[in-house]
Amino acid sequence: MARTLITSALPYINGIKHLGNLVGSQLPADLYARYCRARGDEVLFLCATDEHGTPAEIAAQKAGKPVAEFCAQLHEAQAEIAKGFRLSFDHYGRSSSDQNRKLTQHFAKRLFDEGLVEEVSETQVYSETDGRFLPDRYIEGTCPNCGYDSARGDQCDNCTKQLDPTDLINPHSTISGATDLEERETKHLYLRQSKMRDALNNWIDEKKDWPILTTSIAKKWLNDGDGLQDRGITRDLKWGVPVQKGDAPWEGMEGKVFYVWFDAPIEYIACANEWTEANGLTDADWERWWRTDKGADDVRYVQFMGKDNVPFHTLSFPVTMLGSNEPWKMVDYIKSFNYLNYDGGQFSTSRGRGVFMDQALSILPADYWRWWLLSHAPESSDSEFTWENFQQSVNKDLSDVLGNFVSRITKFCRSKFSESVPSGGTYGPVEEALIADLSDKLKAYETHMTNMDVRKSAMELRGIWVAGNEYLQTTAPWATFKTDPEQAAAQVRLGLNLIGLYARLSAPFIPDTAEKIQAALNMSNLDWPTDIAATLGEFKEGHAFTVPDNLFVKIDDDQRVEWQEKFAGKRED
Repeated sequence: MARTLITSALPYINGIKHLGNLVGSQLPADLYARYCRARGDEVLFLCATDEHGTPAEIAAQKAGKPVAEFCAQLHEAQAEIAKGFRLSFDHYGRSSSDQNRKLTQHFAKRLFDEGLVEEVSETQVYSETDGRFLPDRYIEGTCPNCGYDSARGDQCDNCTKQLDPTDLINPHSTISGATDLEERETKHLYLRQSKMRDALNNWIDEKKDWPILTTSIAKKWLNDGDGLQDRGITRDLKWGVPVQKGDAPWEGMEGKVFYVWFDAPIEYIACANEWTEANGLTDADWERWWRTDKGADDVRYVQFMGKDNVPFHTLSFPVTMLGSNEPWKMVDYIKSFNYLNYDGGQFSTSRGRGVFMDQALSILPADYWRWWLLSHAPESSDSEFTWENFQQSVNKDLSDVLGNFVSRITKFCRSKFSESVPSGGTYGPVEEALIADLSDKLKAYETHMTNMDVRKSAMELRGIWVAGNEYLQTTAPWATFKTDPEQAAAQVRLGLNLIGLYARLSAPFIPDTAEKIQAALNMSNLDWPTDIAATLGEFKEGHAFTVPDNLFVKIDDDQRVEWQEKFAGKRED
């Protein structure tokens, strides 16, 4: 039995995420986790909320709540929404956990002992009004290059010029609007990533099967000289992991916390520790997934993330793990995704443009969204959500192809025979051809799923559904029944077995629908099919079933127009 460790990028804590965030990491990770489990793998699927940093502090301040309370409430909200989308995490943790605090401090000490952390004095912008050092992104002013009046302290979004806060004309704090900004000296810890360039190059070169998107981003950052610079891993904040050398104080670093991008990836490991404690297990249970000296050498570790997260997961986090000189399990495969855009533009959290995860579940069940998002996953390029395309996909793929097939077979059997599998007739050349075709399609589907080719997997699954509909059109059991009821019984019997096959194969994509079908067919064996002929003969004569309710309701034009207007961009933060 294979062992598969799966992590998806951690959603940030400062609000409910939109559908683009969902399809960029968590949802395809869930698809793969469900598939691996169905094939018999031992799977540990982990995710957590990313809770530290300035944005969390500011969001909590706007909400009028202590930051710890704010994060706890948002964690629960995100966890509930994840359940609503049927994301099958083995544990959904928190980067603010005690386990992550201890492990982050442990890594910092190890990296210091290995000569990869040094103290650096630098000047940063301080706002007396805000009472804090301001990260570059929270300083805005006029760009000295193009005159754009909302350039950030790190980059102008208008002309894309890289900037320092001191370059800006008339800079101000985006938190308070204060202009009383001054440069002050402060001391921080820097991770000496540049010393690990050769080790990273060699490690990445070994990954011959990585997606082009992942490798190209990693290599660009590694070799262009911009990405693998020594990087500050501490901040002058209150909310975060306190800077310590393991259990010991770090002299000169009092009152500082580790940078959120240092501690957040470490939460992948800490999350496994949280999982063991939540389930009454021991350290050995999480270490067998994460330490190669404790059994993790036979684990295949797969990460899922959007392309904007790739540099940190191919450079900074590997520097942390490799640089510790400890036997941590390194990632084997990084599945990265491009962006999902929204209806001619971009999703916007600040303007509420697009569908957010809570809103999606309020208007339609999870499977509608899961199917569209996965079948249109932004793999080779950015993709776009439009309401017209969503309506068409739901109505044609889910309702007309899968839903209609299930309804026609079960209702016809009930009306002409009974609510049990009918006896009589035999399979002939048409059925044998269908079995051969489905055997080939199953192999292709499994190949795409194993390779994490999400869109190709969805299209192959749809092709398997279509094959059943084409069989019905060819054999027409309703016509056969008039002249040869026994042969019609054989055709219906195969159709009912096809529904059972569809329930198994569709479960990773649309788990709620698969469960409805399984319940209606009284399926006791949910094993992944290995032999199509055997699977299509599983339901014997007399096996009882019930006709399920309509699996999918079509989206009408009035609903589409209503939703398109509703989510055009009026939502407030």
